[in-house]
Amino acid sequence: MTFHRIPGWFDHGMRKKVADPDASGYTYFGLEKLPADRKKQAVLAHFNRVAPRYDFMNTVLSFGIHYAWKRKAVAMLGLKPGDRILDVCGGTGDLAVYAAGWIGAQGRALIYDMNHEMLRAGVIRPQNRKYRDRIFCVRGDAEKTALPDNSFDAAMVGFGIRNLTSIRRGISEMHRVLKPGGRVMCLEFSKPVNPVFRALYDWYSFSVMPAAGRVLAGSDQSYACLSETIRMFATPEELAAMFEQAGFAEVRFTRLTNGIAAIHTGTKS
Repeated sequence: MTFHRIPGWFDHGMRKKVADPDASGYTYFGLEKLPADRKKQAVLAHFNRVAPRYDFMNTVLSFGIHYAWKRKAVAMLGLKPGDRILDVCGGTGDLAVYAAGWIGAQGRALIYDMNHEMLRAGVIRPQNRKYRDRIFCVRGDAEKTALPDNSFDAAMVGFGIRNLTSIRRGISEMHRVLKPGGRVMCLEFSKPVNPVFRALYDWYSFSVMPAAGRVLAGSDQSYACLSETIRMFATPEELAAMFEQAGFAEVRFTRLTNGIAAIHTGTKS
């Protein structure tokens, strides 16, 4: 697999097409341009491949730092005992597990994800079983959730929003289901700030990660695609604007590890 034709970090024209399908009904999954109605199937196929080794590979490829990112992100929600939390694109449930410690026995965390294999991988994890009295799973589409208006105290999404066909629709759904005053948090990959570090991260993403995916998970394609979806995603400023356009107030973002990832927060007024 070669990478020399992959567009650079500053290819804003391509990145902006990720938020929503264009006028002709096309969007991107990684660098692949495809009809919007096919993206969900592409995302499903991708996560079906990676689900059995998803948590292990995340830990290996991030050197374990993703756990610190997730703990910090959940802490920024300011959760209280008894809160109702929605974990959009929640996958194997890392964020829900961290939230469960904050919301106590009377609280509830709902993992909402369209991928059965990811949900299944999370259900059998020991750390998830510990909180089976307060973490629940629903298989569904984050862009049109079967949930009532104004029903959650907080909503969160970790490393999943970039895979939606319409990011704006997914954000609007989180806004709809939150109670007035409810908090939203989005943890997502971003662009390193330092140019030297950015170049090293670029090399790592498109050379080391696919090679590790091939050796450890049997799929270099999946981990090349992961790097591509990160490359094509919006900047923190662009994502903050999407949250504001959906109606969120007090939107802020915090860069992590020189900008490899960013945490966005906001409030439903």
